[in-house]
Amino acid sequence: MGPVSPQKSRRHSSSLFNISANRELQKLPSLSEADPNAKEELFLEKIRQCCVVFDFSADPLSDLKYKEVKRSALNEVIDHVSNNHNVITEVIYPEAVRMFSLNIFRVLSPPSNPSGAEYDPDEDEPSLEAAWPHLQLVYEFFLRFLESPDFQANIAKRYIDQKFIIKLLDLFDSEDPRERDFLKTTLHRCYGKFLGLRSFIRKQINNIFYTFIYETERHNGIAELLEILGSIINGFAMPLKEEHKTFLLRVLLPLHKAKSLSIQV
Repeated sequence: MGPVSPQKSRRHSSSLFNISANRELQKLPSLSEADPNAKEELFLEKIRQCCVVFDFSADPLSDLKYKEVKRSALNEVIDHVSNNHNVITEVIYPEAVRMFSLNIFRVLSPPSNPSGAEYDPDEDEPSLEAAWPHLQLVYEFFLRFLESPDFQANIAKRYIDQKFIIKLLDLFDSEDPRERDFLKTTLHRCYGKFLGLRSFIRKQINNIFYTFIYETERHNGIAELLEILGSIINGFAMPLKEEHKTFLLRVLLPLHKAKSLSIQV
């Protein structure tokens, strides 16, 4: 029997989060038990509590009590949006987008795995985001917010704009496959909800592909972006616009030549 290779432990990394200075959160009353007239203000307070960003990397055991207060608040706001009607009032929109932005938008860690043909999915473990216990719940809340029957795109478009989309797309280079999966769903929902952003989203995805094909040949989110485009292309009307023919010739066909895609996709 040959030598047994040691099992690699999963690596955790943390992006460059803007850790909040004041992190001493106090547990608020339960939303489900609150007086109906007080629920909107309590909902806002809980969303604001969820704007506090904690350190999961340099000192993972710090602020455990307050991290749990935030985790509980996130679960409550997810449940509140999912199981109640008429709770996404006009004042909620800026606060919900702000909470998502403060938690999610950040500078990603430098790549820890080799890229291109040197990358081996059997040997090179993805680097997982240390802050995922909170990030996952923030993504879940935002998706329930976007998918709610109460959601009004004409109000939300004041806050979910081109700058928001660019920051969202920047995160597709995350090494954590769990995050890329949530990003894929989030971007797809934004594409469906905001007609005025559709052309912009397609162009920005194309720009990522151009950079990948003609410059870097390194990007973690190519497979997820191709999945989104697959859904978008299915909705194209015939005959195809010139923009879509150009995409086929300058993006889709050249992608077949990229050395790293034979393994990545």
